[in-house]
Amino acid sequence: MEKIEPQTLKGFQDLLPGDMIARAAVVETVRRVYERYGFLPIDTPILERMDILTGTAGGDTNKQIFELLTPEEEPAALRFDLTVPFARVISQHRDEMKLPFRRYAMGPVFRADKPGPGRFRQFTQLDIDIAGADTLAADAEVIAVMCDAMRALGLGARQGEDGTSLRPIFEMRISNRKLVDALLEGNGVTKPETIKQVLRVMDKLQKVGIDNVRAELGPGRVDESGAPIAGVQLPADLIERIAAFVGVSAPTRAELLESLANYLPQTEQSAQALDEMAELARYLDALGVAEDEAPYDPSLTRGLDYYTGPVYEIGLPGAPEFGSVGGGGRYDELCTRFLEERVPATGASIGVDRLIAALASLGIVKKPKTNVQVSIATVGKVPREEVFRLASELRTLGFNTLTYLGGKKNMSAQLSDADRYEIPVAVILGEDELANSLVSVKDLIAGKAIREGIIDRDAYRNAGRQTQVTVPRAEMEIAIRRMLEA
Repeated sequence: MEKIEPQTLKGFQDLLPGDMIARAAVVETVRRVYERYGFLPIDTPILERMDILTGTAGGDTNKQIFELLTPEEEPAALRFDLTVPFARVISQHRDEMKLPFRRYAMGPVFRADKPGPGRFRQFTQLDIDIAGADTLAADAEVIAVMCDAMRALGLGARQGEDGTSLRPIFEMRISNRKLVDALLEGNGVTKPETIKQVLRVMDKLQKVGIDNVRAELGPGRVDESGAPIAGVQLPADLIERIAAFVGVSAPTRAELLESLANYLPQTEQSAQALDEMAELARYLDALGVAEDEAPYDPSLTRGLDYYTGPVYEIGLPGAPEFGSVGGGGRYDELCTRFLEERVPATGASIGVDRLIAALASLGIVKKPKTNVQVSIATVGKVPREEVFRLASELRTLGFNTLTYLGGKKNMSAQLSDADRYEIPVAVILGEDELANSLVSVKDLIAGKAIREGIIDRDAYRNAGRQTQVTVPRAEMEIAIRRMLEA
């Protein structure tokens, strides 16, 4: 029979034990933060009807949808995010879900995107959303939750060696779609499709730079591969006004709004957008969201078409090659595709795969080889049944316990197996220990550290004695916990 080459599809990945253990730790940390703010878990199918998904996110994302047919030949697709399915759930279960409603969801989504660092065609998102809250207070809470989650993952500001406070490792940039709408409409750009085109080009700023954005807003350009990119055909003076607008910066949110007012047309729409951002800033101050954690940045637009108000995006300045690791915004009109009534909503999402890849590159997240805490090793003729009894006892005490199933029976082979997986503690059971209700508890991590560089045989034996104790079986829990804590 012809052999098939074992390989994954382009843009997909296998997650091995180290990946899954690191991922579980990140997911659990974020989940606890979500629940601390009162968000409730829901889940939706990976597959949705095609008409549910298409037309919600814009032309580029529509091209990235994985299409298929159900057994009944109904057009269907793999979900490209968790937000559109949530809008469908709110609309479908409107009688059962009292608004405002806070939800969180975690699961895989699919986009036929170009793979890159931390970017895959199947990736996991951790979403939060608040539906039914027509107030900027909801946006402020979403931003606060995201910042709290980043801090919980170890990305908050740290104390320097000289006692000074360092900048946080993450940055959640904030803007408002209404600011851009005020800029464009105040300069005569009123066609919805043209506004969408401009927003999609502006969303590329961090990736392609201001010069390429200028070109795409105007006549177009040729990308690095030689492919032509059509331009929006805006007049040159408007392109320069847009470039000046996105280039505005200031040390505080309040100062940025003051500066931004000089670059917007003097219209009621501009005043309303600036007032909204000032109100949001007051809420963020009250929630303890620091200026350097969540600065205002008018260059941020977000590419999805369904955003209608504040938008936000999380990046790690120390790992720019991974792009944003999270983001979101307000989408007040999404449910109108399903309902007559308007359901205001806002939310944000963390991309788990990209976040973990970025954290690993920064040395913040490590991928452990195992989550086993205790390995059992035997000396002499110890019946397998006694090993299993000891394993059951350790697991009842709450320890993740591994029994050796390899063919070699000598203790060095068993401990080498534990070392290979970096298991921290070994419980050794010999014939004498079994007869006297004793066990030996060995700190494998400390023992390995102490033995490194030792070439003298007596010193090697002494090192072993320093990291191993023999205790009554009834007291082994205390000895193990001490070693794990150390």
